[in-house]
Amino acid sequence: MDFKNTSKIKVPTKLIDQIIGQTRAVSIISKAAKQGRHVLLIGDPGTGKSMLGQALSELVPRKELRDILILPNQKDENNPKVHSLPSGRGQEIVERTKQRMNVGGRKSTIIFLALAIFTALFPWWIRKTHGDIMAAASLISGMMFLMLYGAMMGMGMRKRQTLGPKLLVDTAKLKTAPFIDATGAHSGSLLGDVRHDPFQSGGLGTPAHMRVEPGMIHRANKGVLFIDEVATMDMKTQQDLLTAMQDRKYSITGQSERSAGAMVRTDPVPCNFILVGAGNKDTIRRMHPALRSRIRGYGYEVVMENFIDDNPKNREYYYKFVAQEILKDGKIPHFSKGACDEIIRISRRMSGRKNKLSIKFRELGGIIRSAGDLAVEEKTKLVNTEQVIRALKISKTLEQQIADKHIEHILDYRVVQKEGTQVGRVNGLAVIADSGIVLPIASEAAKGGKRREIIATGSLGKIAKEAIDNVSAIIMKHFGESIKDKYDIYVQFIQTFEGIEGDSASVSVATSIISALKNIPIRQEIAMTGSLSVRGEVLPVGGVTPKIEAAIEAGLKEVIIPERNKKDIVLSSKLRNKIKIHYANNLVDVLEVAFDKRKGKKVIKALSSNGTKSKKTKKN
Repeated sequence: MDFKNTSKIKVPTKLIDQIIGQTRAVSIISKAAKQGRHVLLIGDPGTGKSMLGQALSELVPRKELRDILILPNQKDENNPKVHSLPSGRGQEIVERTKQRMNVGGRKSTIIFLALAIFTALFPWWIRKTHGDIMAAASLISGMMFLMLYGAMMGMGMRKRQTLGPKLLVDTAKLKTAPFIDATGAHSGSLLGDVRHDPFQSGGLGTPAHMRVEPGMIHRANKGVLFIDEVATMDMKTQQDLLTAMQDRKYSITGQSERSAGAMVRTDPVPCNFILVGAGNKDTIRRMHPALRSRIRGYGYEVVMENFIDDNPKNREYYYKFVAQEILKDGKIPHFSKGACDEIIRISRRMSGRKNKLSIKFRELGGIIRSAGDLAVEEKTKLVNTEQVIRALKISKTLEQQIADKHIEHILDYRVVQKEGTQVGRVNGLAVIADSGIVLPIASEAAKGGKRREIIATGSLGKIAKEAIDNVSAIIMKHFGESIKDKYDIYVQFIQTFEGIEGDSASVSVATSIISALKNIPIRQEIAMTGSLSVRGEVLPVGGVTPKIEAAIEAGLKEVIIPERNKKDIVLSSKLRNKIKIHYANNLVDVLEVAFDKRKGKKVIKALSSNGTKSKKTKKN
């Protein structure tokens, strides 16, 4: 796309056209709007689930919208009647009823004014004919009569007003089908409620039908009800929601047993809505089985995409996305083409996969707004590339800030060795959220031989422990006779207070153990990451870009990563020039780079002859 800045890019007006990277979801949403189907969207935050729900409401025909009136029941006050009307008719009926009641009110007002005038003039006539005492008595009794009459007239007018219909759901001003976001709603706001009446005697009470409040399911009638994290609702509320979906109508009653509204129950109120539920993978496990079955049987389940292909056509969508965010915010200047290209580079880095772009647009939107704020502060007409790079640092997540503090801590106390050689110690790499950290690992082969497995410490998760077991298989295969009845092997993940999960430290652990067993020094200017199979193959891992950045930040000079992760690296040329990257296919490739060349030659040769053959390690 050829443009100088985003002001030249036309932004689509319809929400459905603004959704990027969710082709399958958009197709299903279109079908759901046309056929009135429910949809369950499962995916990571920020991938467009709520936007899809809003887009669906634009596609639902508005001509079917209905107003809902609540009417008093003369036979049973606690069972108000429900009346459904075409959109706009409800307000007309309420206004006509008020006008009829106002006619009676005007008559009462004229009578009251006439009585007030009579009450004011009558004492003057009494004074002339019967004296001052009788005039004063007449004035006092007249005023008391006026007060009593006024109170009775007010109560009568109020009663007439409360006996009129209540407009429960008004759709007259809606230009599209209603979109109701019920995320986090409690049962009363979701299903409707009847307010408590503290004045239940003496003619001061409010009629039951005037205390009825609509639920979100009723306001979403003929529209869309969106519930994010749908599984966070308790099971009873999910069951009630299922009932409303099945019957397409739901009676409103007081939700609190201690409230006067608990005695009130309306006739069934229409709630024919399209449910768009959203959540993550854990949502499936915690959802009411019958509710999910209803969605699956009368709608669609959609897994949201996290990535799209990195090609010229899709990059054009990202240019449009930047323009959309600027238009939505309304407070930041437009972006230059270079700044837009930097946003695409950040997206490529966030994906962590070769030839892919991340579609976590909420996080990208935060970076766009941060860069725009910098431009406003610096009074530049356009956001430039340098401002986007600085915005990336400003808008770091909590996890990234914690990782930065952790790196600062280990550098202050020299936990990471950056030069020289050391036996049994290696600089591994790990990821906290989207931020990389250097993970020092130390191994020791202690005399004893009573243990039959490797002892690992450092708050390891389930997958990390299984990775240690895989490393044990390789160590026992090649060095079993050397270890048996002679050594116990201990591995320590140094200062890993936050806990370790995943198998990307397998290569580092194996290197550290072999070094400790054979007393071979490891070069400390090198960091490494990679999963390891039981046959010694180096397998791909996630987060290679932030891991390499962490190694650069820690001052390390070289890094070893799996050969299969080569195309996943997204680094600026400035960072690329700061570190040498080695690519490994198997364990021997790793040891050839990491071990002291003179002392490690014998072990590397032995491993190669035992089946863990080396392919020449590639460098960048």
